[in-house]
Amino acid sequence: MARAALGLGVRELAAQAGVSFTTINRFETGKSGLQLSSAEAIRRALEAQGVQFLEGGQVATGPGVALEVKE
Repeated sequence: MARAALGLGVRELAAQAGVSFTTINRFETGKSGLQLSSAEAIRRALEAQGVQFLEGGQVATGPGVALEVKE
């Protein structure tokens, strides 16, 4: 969702995060998880572009998108 909101391609995000295209592709398609180091690198790359990752109850400091958790 964050990658799409920024208009980044998989290869572009991979280059910015310093991970392989395959790492992101397999994660996004649900074929594998991420190693902690890869997840952190991807998060840093997205945050550098202005993405905010929120914990439950936190409020964004600007416009954005969120998913409502339905029970």
